[in-house]
Amino acid sequence: MDQVVLLCVDGSEHAIGAAATGLARLAPGGRTIVVTVVEGGNPTLVSGVSGMAGGALSPDQLQELNEVRSEEGEAVVQAAVAALDQPGLETQVLLGEPGVELMLFAEEVEATVVVVGSRGHGAIKRALLGSVSDHLVRHAPCPVLVVRDEVED
Repeated sequence: MDQVVLLCVDGSEHAIGAAATGLARLAPGGRTIVVTVVEGGNPTLVSGVSGMAGGALSPDQLQELNEVRSEEGEAVVQAAVAALDQPGLETQVLLGEPGVELMLFAEEVEATVVVVGSRGHGAIKRALLGSVSDHLVRHAPCPVLVVRDEVED
């Protein structure tokens, strides 16, 4: 069975470094997918959806917003692919909450490992801000390789 490796990126240098480290450590032989998640527009802001007056967006505006964000995500994965300089990398842009969407995508493609960076925030920042890497470690359907950065003071 070939490996399916997910390299999670967010546009930061650290995420690309984590992806490069994952490639070096794993030497994947199957599919390698560079993936990012962009926040989708809030569908409850569409006129008439929430049942309350005063929706802020039309359905067309929501679709346009999601398309713009998806294009931004495509730029992120393409920049990562260029920086990694490896043949055969696939790309995927997901829309939604990063931890949840990455977990669901890992299930969908039957990933054998997920590679994600961790900026090394302390416990307080992680509790307040949440952590994609923590979510994946706890909920991913496969092993997760977390590549840490230096711990911030």
